[in-house]
Amino acid sequence: MRAELIVNRCARHLRSEGPLLDALRRPRSGLHVSESRSLADLDAIAARLAEDPPEAVVIAGGDGSYMAGLSVLARGGPLPAIALAPGGTVSTVARNWGLRGNSVSYARRLLDAIAAGTVTRTLRPTLRVDDGFAVRTGFIAGSGLVARFFDAYLRAGAGGTIAAARIVARIFAGSFVGARLARAVLTPMPCIVTTDDGPAPFDRVSLVCASVVGDLGLGMRLLYRAGEETGRFHAVATPLGPGLLGPQMPLVLAGKPLVGPRVDALTSTLTLVFPAGTGAYVLDGDLFRADRVTITAGPAITVLGPVQ
Repeated sequence: MRAELIVNRCARHLRSEGPLLDALRRPRSGLHVSESRSLADLDAIAARLAEDPPEAVVIAGGDGSYMAGLSVLARGGPLPAIALAPGGTVSTVARNWGLRGNSVSYARRLLDAIAAGTVTRTLRPTLRVDDGFAVRTGFIAGSGLVARFFDAYLRAGAGGTIAAARIVARIFAGSFVGARLARAVLTPMPCIVTTDDGPAPFDRVSLVCASVVGDLGLGMRLLYRAGEETGRFHAVATPLGPGLLGPQMPLVLAGKPLVGPRVDALTSTLTLVFPAGTGAYVLDGDLFRADRVTITAGPAITVLGPVQ
């Protein structure tokens, strides 16, 4: 198999030399390694690949790296088979799709399997997200508390799973007593939500999320039907405020529907419209600003993995 490995040197665990980079760079039959430090680098790599497409592209990094790489590749025509190698802070999507244990050993197993042609192949869904400024291909999109949580997480230094869990715990505990952080993250905001079934029966949301993977990280399974179909994704939205939404965390961890007014459906389209100048959303851990966001089912991709 002729494959290209794109290493995002801006990903947290790939910025410095070390065992993971060594494992990724090790020469393997049929595998060419490119390293990217900017979107301009990524564009140049994608342009080269469009002229002579490989059978597979491996993206090494975190969730934002996977989204950025897939988005650029999708603009160039039919997608090759895709593999997701570790290198980011969390790598939520890769962990949903088979990444287990030590990142270095998993990277070795994945790339060795690709070089040997002994990979598994699984058809997976994606999201196509158009915000009027750019069209991206990704996996998990959200607004309301999702965007506000990531804003708090990034301001705290984006410290990974432990730091994220601490913020979630503060929000959950604070929702019972009306704490400032819980109010800031969970208070509903104006937003018109529309799915295949039409407009939602509310015009404010505290939470809206769409995903093609079931675990959003930290064991949160709000989108418990994600990945069931390649042509539709799971979307959930609710207008519930801090006192009613925060205490439903056990339902989210158990993969159960929220209680109360909500949208909870498999859909092929999700449109979010915010008042001018107020819109924000997150796609695979990257925060963007836009007042109208249209999410549709993206291209189905063949995802490669090592034999477990």
